[in-house]
Amino acid sequence: MTRHPLARYAVSAVLVGVPVLLALVGPLFAADGTGKDVAFSTGAGHPFGTDFVGRDVWNEVLLGGRSLVVTAVSATALTYLAAVPWGLLAGMTRNRVLDEVVMRPLDVVLAIPSMLLLLLLASIAPDVRVLVGVVALVNLPDVVRICRAAALSLSARPAVEAMRLQGESGVHIGLTYVAPAMLRTLAADLGTRFTGAIYLVASASFLGVGIAPGASDWAAMVDRNRTGLFLQPWAVVVPAVLVVMLSIGVNLAFDRWLHDRAGVAR
Repeated sequence: MTRHPLARYAVSAVLVGVPVLLALVGPLFAADGTGKDVAFSTGAGHPFGTDFVGRDVWNEVLLGGRSLVVTAVSATALTYLAAVPWGLLAGMTRNRVLDEVVMRPLDVVLAIPSMLLLLLLASIAPDVRVLVGVVALVNLPDVVRICRAAALSLSARPAVEAMRLQGESGVHIGLTYVAPAMLRTLAADLGTRFTGAIYLVASASFLGVGIAPGASDWAAMVDRNRTGLFLQPWAVVVPAVLVVMLSIGVNLAFDRWLHDRAGVAR
């Protein structure tokens, strides 16, 4: 019996929907976070216990998802907004000098370890907007290379040659033929890229970059409460599970979409 198309996305919808819903709506139902109890306790009134300074873990979960999710989504979107036209330009140009000029600066970025950039950011400009830019910059070279490789292959097709012979401009060919044909390649990369952005943002949160000291954040919760893992594990487990759910769910959704586009039935 064939399942309804939407049913095939049920698992990924739940995995993505739960953390995203908590991140976006959770702050509306959370308290101000100033109330404190005994640290790492499991007393009444705290369904998931308290954290390292006695704050309610569930309340911190409601407050702590927005920064991680919004930053990771913004950084991923910024990466592709910059990388797709960059990769198209490099892949469709027939000028080797221009190709070198466009691609060589990316080698400099590749040579700098991402954690080194984060440490530099932590000491110079610990701001969430700068964090979004750094995460996007770290992912930019890989995505540009993927876009360039896809554009090189697509621009060699007879259809593109026919469009050029008809006098179509490179911009028109890129926007109407090459870019749409790259969607499956980009979708295959997007899930992995978003997961990488999540963990890079989480690493930044461990370093205190992009969040105010003491602010609620899922990644920071894991770091701050790890000393009490065996006393009160929920303070670490709950935020960690939400981050993992989001990463797995996004990749499952894109994998399912790619199979559907390819006409592969499961």
